[in-house]
Amino acid sequence: MLELVDVKVRYGAIGALKGVSVEVGQGEVVTLLGANGAGKTTTLRTISGQLRPYEGEIWFEGRRIDGLPAHEVVGLGIGHSPEGRRVFPRMSVLENLKMGAYRFGKAHSEDLDRVFALFPRLLERRTQDAGTLSGGEQQMLAIGRALMSRPRLLLLDEPSMGLAPLLVQQIFDIIREINGQGTTVLLVEQNAAQALSIASRGYVLETGSIVMSDAASSLLVDPRVKAAYLGEGAA
Repeated sequence: MLELVDVKVRYGAIGALKGVSVEVGQGEVVTLLGANGAGKTTTLRTISGQLRPYEGEIWFEGRRIDGLPAHEVVGLGIGHSPEGRRVFPRMSVLENLKMGAYRFGKAHSEDLDRVFALFPRLLERRTQDAGTLSGGEQQMLAIGRALMSRPRLLLLDEPSMGLAPLLVQQIFDIIREINGQGTTVLLVEQNAAQALSIASRGYVLETGSIVMSDAASSLLVDPRVKAAYLGEGAA
């Protein structure tokens, strides 16, 4: 469904991605792991058209998309829930969700119904300003807003950041449900154990390069991954 081929991105003279190649098959959950500054967010922003690679190719469903503006990428079926949520604080929950449907000209009731079924809390808070929501509710809103564009591929950037453990589990259960409904997911997440528990495959990024890729079950037991990302000593 998605293929990055030797993608290189830089900020000024600094190389942010140094030849990243990633594949995501239809129906998969694939996770990108790595420390802060490894290039995970840059990878998602490049896929969604917010950044342009100076070298390499990005293909989505057989069409080359590197160089397309972000609104065209959304129109092709790629939704992006960004790091830090970035909800519109002075707009209501419902208005934020409607913004996610801008490519259709208006929000459709069936899309709102889907989001509210996944996130009943948003239905309760639909008239409330987004800036007054808790961190977990804002994360739900950011994911819901991305779903309003009916993506076939959903890019999720650090959905569990700053959330209490109970909410983290709830968010990951919902990601699993979204995937079960047919949406492919590319997940950036520092909570490696949770990410690998729902993913089929994973990639490890270090300073802009892919240093490992394997089945999620294999990465979970790999001594290097356990030592670096799971808080366990290497065996």
